[in-house]
Amino acid sequence: MRRKIDPTLLELWVGILAYGVVFEIVLLFFSRNPAYSTGLWIGVILALAGAFHMWWALNRGLDLPEKAAVKSMSTQNIIRYVIIAGVLAVLMCTDFANPIFAFCGYMGMKAGAYLNPLIHRLRTGKEKQEEEISDGTVL
Repeated sequence: MRRKIDPTLLELWVGILAYGVVFEIVLLFFSRNPAYSTGLWIGVILALAGAFHMWWALNRGLDLPEKAAVKSMSTQNIIRYVIIAGVLAVLMCTDFANPIFAFCGYMGMKAGAYLNPLIHRLRTGKEKQEEEISDGTVL
C-alpha cells in the first residue's frame, strides 16, 4: 500500500531544502572550505529527518490518551535531542565537518517553518487558498 506524504511535511521539507541551498550559496561566496559545506548538509539532513520524526511522533501521540501522549511526546523529543547532540559531539571530536555549520543546517527546520505559509500559498495557488479560508477549514 502506497501512502501519500502529508502536505504540511512536504512543505516543511521544501522550506528546509530552500534554506540549505540559499545558505550554501552564501557560504560558497565567503568560503570554499569543504568542511563547512559538509557540516551544513549534515545539519540539513538532520533537519529533514527531525521534521519527519516530529510529524510521525505527533501523529502517533495524538491517538493516545492524554497521559500516554505526554509521555510519548516527551520520550520522542528526548530521542531527537540525543541524536542531534550525539552527531554534533562526533563532529566536534573529528575534523570531518564543522559542527557550527551543522547546527546552522539544523536550524533550517526553523526557517522551513517560517517559510511554510509562503510555500503553501505557492503550492496551492491563490484560488484554492481563498476557497479554504472562505469555508473556515484553514485558518
